[in-house]
Parts: sequence; C-alpha cells; structure tokens
Amino acid sequence: MSKSKRILELMMTVNRKRKFTVKELAQEFDVSQRTILRDLQELSELGIPLYSEVGPHGGYQVLNERILPPIVFTEEEAVSIFFAGHALRHFSSLPFETEYSSALNKFYFYMSGEVRDRIDEMKNRVDIITPHRSSKSPYLSALLKASIQQKVIVVEYASKGLTTKREIQPIGIYASNGLWYCPAYCFHREDFRSFRCDRIQNVGYPSKKTEPMDFSSLHLGNRRSHNQPREKLVRLKVVLNKEGVQQCESEIWAAPELKTRKDGTGWLECPIPITDLDYFAEFFIGLGKKARVKQPQELLELMRIRLTELLDLYK
Repeated sequence: MSKSKRILELMMTVNRKRKFTVKELAQEFDVSQRTILRDLQELSELGIPLYSEVGPHGGYQVLNERILPPIVFTEEEAVSIFFAGHALRHFSSLPFETEYSSALNKFYFYMSGEVRDRIDEMKNRVDIITPHRSSKSPYLSALLKASIQQKVIVVEYASKGLTTKREIQPIGIYASNGLWYCPAYCFHREDFRSFRCDRIQNVGYPSKKTEPMDFSSLHLGNRRSHNQPREKLVRLKVVLNKEGVQQCESEIWAAPELKTRKDGTGWLECPIPITDLDYFAEFFIGLGKKARVKQPQELLELMRIRLTELLDLYK
C-alpha cells in the first residue's frame, strides 16, 4: 500500500474509532509502530485533533472536533451544497453560526476559479428569502444539545411582559418565518409547550436534579401524535378563500390541519388550547377577508374586542 493511500485510510480509521493504540493500528495496516507514529504525526499536522494518554491503559483518541476524510463532490453537488448553506444567511441566529461560515468559506476557497465565478454570478440570480428578524436567539446550540442528550434545563422566558423560570426538556428546534421555536415538555405545566427562542433570556441547569422524561422516540416529525395537552381545548373552525389557504399553508401549526377544495378554497377544523386564543385572534384578524372564523365562540368574542380596540385607534 502506498503511503498516500495509507494516510487516507488511516484518517478514515481514526475518525471512526473512539480510541486506539499504536500497536492496534500497526497490526491493522501491517506496518511498524514507528511508521504509524510518523503517520499520526502527519495527521496531526494536517489538523486531525489527536490526544494521547500514557500508561498501561493509554492510547490515542480523536477529540470532539473530528475532521471528515476527503469526500469527492461533483461541481454541481458542490454548488448546490454551497447555496443550501448560503440561504441561511438571512437568519439573525443559527445553532451552528461559526461552523456555517467556516464551511462556506472552505467550499468557496477550494473550488476552481471558473466555479467561483459561476457562484458569484448565481448569487445575484438565486435566493431563498426568509423574513428578516432583528431579535436574536443566542441559546439555539444549548437547546439543540439538550434535545439530543435528553437533558432537563432551566430557561428564563419572557412573555406578555413577564419573565419566568421554567424547567423544560426540549425535543428539538425549528425555524418558521424567520423565527426559531423550541417544542419542549414543561415540568411546571406538566405538558408540552412551544417556546419562541428569541424570548429565552438565559439557559442553565436545575439546582436539584429533575428526572428527564424518556423522549428517545419523540422528535419534531412525530411530536403532534405525542402531544396530548391536559388543558381545556376548544374546537376551531375557519373558512378560507384561496389566498387564506395559501397563507395557512406556510404556517407549521395550520398546514397539517388544512383541508382544500378543487377550486383552491378550504377550511381549518381542529382542537386548539383555550390558552392560545390571543394568538389565534391576532392571526385571523391579520388575514382579514381571507378567513372567516366560525367557532369557537370564545375566539369570536375576543376578535370583536381586538377589532373594537383597533377601530378606537383611528377615531
């Protein structure tokens, strides 16, 4: 085996293994331990973060910042990945902001001049627009980490002019209309809640250990089937014209409940928590003539109050 091929395979091997010894690698590659030590030194110079431990139970391990082995992309694949990442620039916050910028710069730098010229031209001709939000969500990485590791965390949450502390167990984060949201189990409410990430002002760990729930099979894709709120529900029924259907299609909560007709009109009919009536009143008032709320009565009454308050502003 040539040295270059051995170095490449060694890179893939050490990235795959959690821990290894020089003796193990020497046997696997059928070379001397001195040769493996030289190869490991070259990998370290290439940027592979190796850590060594001495002693009878020592060895080598790769730190968390693992470097992927070389992956061959076609020019079209590389350009598509570049623009997939480039579209994220409209978000004011990302859970991997530094890494995202570094990855794009690497993609761009190592492409040929011809491909870079092509990308520069395409930047002005293709985009995925996301509404700009000035509010920041600085704790996205912590929320994502807690959801993956199934950890209970304490958040300071600002809503309706009040800031409260909540013990929550996140199940993920997602973006909608330029804002980030974190569905989580709230131990105070003993129920699932969706938290706006820009309203989370601090993240920490509880002083006394709270046993996490087993959400190993729960994720963003199936959370609705697990979400069985204990609070009072009321039935929402809304008639929509074509434009109303189109706007509801872009709402994560509405799209799964949306029913459409052949002519493009449709309706919404589903249970909603009574505690969320403020949100629904503002949302459907914003749709204007594109939507007509039929029920619940509590929502209709709240919308009338909001509309009266709005009219009073323009007297």
